[in-house]
Amino acid sequence: MKPKVLVFSGYGLNSEEETAYGFELAGAGADIVHINDIVDRLYDFKKYQILAFPGGFSYGDDTGAGNAYANKLRNHLWEELEKFIKQDKLVIGICNGCQIVANLGLIPAFNRHYGERKAALIHNESARLVTRWTDMKAITKSPWLDGIDQISLPIAHGEGKFFIEKENLKRLHDNNQIALQYIRGTISNYLGYPANPNGSLDDIAGITDETGRILGLMPHPERGMFFVQRPDSGFLKEKYRRAGKLLPEFSDGLQIFKNAVKYFR
Repeated sequence: MKPKVLVFSGYGLNSEEETAYGFELAGAGADIVHINDIVDRLYDFKKYQILAFPGGFSYGDDTGAGNAYANKLRNHLWEELEKFIKQDKLVIGICNGCQIVANLGLIPAFNRHYGERKAALIHNESARLVTRWTDMKAITKSPWLDGIDQISLPIAHGEGKFFIEKENLKRLHDNNQIALQYIRGTISNYLGYPANPNGSLDDIAGITDETGRILGLMPHPERGMFFVQRPDSGFLKEKYRRAGKLLPEFSDGLQIFKNAVKYFR
């Protein structure tokens, strides 16, 4: 059977179609559901193995990125969420979704104390919206990152600078909860950009809870699933042609969705 994914939507989330498509391309079944329909119990968490919080600008980020959406979840669905995350299931928060799960206290959730906010995504050091591709290395063991050493994905955020208090940053390192770190890589070199796009502490692009089953990341895997989406695809196309190689169809982002499906097979 295919694992089932519930992709949240509503109030300014705007990447639900691409996120659902990523899971379906990887072999899962995905339902895009407005949060109000979940609050009204028209959908049941028990039917799903994966929860996905996609990117966007929920509630216009008016009270802080991801904050209002997290409060709606906390006020109306916390009991169901807590039961879900304590089972052997997966959760991912992408960009605005990462801000949501951080505000909700699903990451880093030290000692599995879910619901306590310990990390924040604050305004980029440039004080501007940054949209470009980044290179990252995978640090921790997580079902989401299985077999991934390095990965290149696009970002699009104004509040993506990862911040956490000094003692908790040490705990992240000690617990191996840092999922992804920005590095100087193929695309950064090609575009001539610095590795860290937003000033995140320790170049952190994503973290997990202590189980590794809940991942929050600022880059967008659903926007980097195909080779032609890469900014250096034209350059690489010529290299492949001269080497007599076939062009790949897919790019790095799809592997994250494939890993989620593989976890339940």
